[in-house]
Amino acid sequence: MHLVRSAQSPRWVVRAEDGDRALPAGFSLSDALSADLAHFRDQLARAAEPVDPVTPAAPVDAGTEVWAAGVTYRRSREARVEESTEPDIYQRVYDAERPELFFKSVGWRVRGDGETIGVREDSTWDVPEPELAVVVTASGEIAGYTVCDDVSSRSIEGDNPLYLPQAKMYAGATALGPGIRPAWEVPDPYALAMSVTITRDGRVAWSDRASTGQLHRRLDELVSYLFRAERHPRGVVLSTGTCMVPGSDFTLLPGDRVEIVIESVGTLANEVRPAGEIGYGDVSSPPGP
Repeated sequence: MHLVRSAQSPRWVVRAEDGDRALPAGFSLSDALSADLAHFRDQLARAAEPVDPVTPAAPVDAGTEVWAAGVTYRRSREARVEESTEPDIYQRVYDAERPELFFKSVGWRVRGDGETIGVREDSTWDVPEPELAVVVTASGEIAGYTVCDDVSSRSIEGDNPLYLPQAKMYAGATALGPGIRPAWEVPDPYALAMSVTITRDGRVAWSDRASTGQLHRRLDELVSYLFRAERHPRGVVLSTGTCMVPGSDFTLLPGDRVEIVIESVGTLANEVRPAGEIGYGDVSSPPGP
């Protein structure tokens, strides 16, 4: 099953083989993640009323924090070395005790399945970064998994590592979805097949396949560092890095379509637009907690 937020109404549903079942009005991801894993399971068990299938929105609340880890796969290390004017720092962090973690987005900025993602107009080299994201309770337990596209400007980050926030945090740079697969339904998160396909003008422009078995760090290790010296009382989403990175001869262009598939977790598909064209609706009162 998957926990899915409806794009048509401020409701969440549990999606299973027998259809969608609505959670009680007022349900929020923040409340469900506000305690431990047992509390999260209890909240999902409250889904009862059958409803017509909903169109998924990004599976986060407006205030959900999304963080990301970097250089957690060998291919990511190689790509960051390739792009950077300071390659040594990426070589060191791959084997360092402390992982690279950075803030990526707040929930109301996150794009969902079928929505547009963005590329910066002041960047010359842009790529998707397909990643497994973990959904974590306030107690630090992994409650579920979702698909993430950590869209990035490699030209901006490559110019100077201190430009990381500009390379990673802009309109349309984060997509999650289509829903959250509960952790207890994924027996081995280190054995999930992953793939990405980018189509342009109806043809495959770039594709790749990999597995979470190539992950250099453990998921609980990444989570533990995120909780050092900080609390996440509403839970948190942590994207865990990528090993599928196009080479220097490829950049995303407006009109491209990016499809990411992670076994047992889901398929996330988005069309690319210039970041300046990404709209967030009524940002004066974003929906949800």
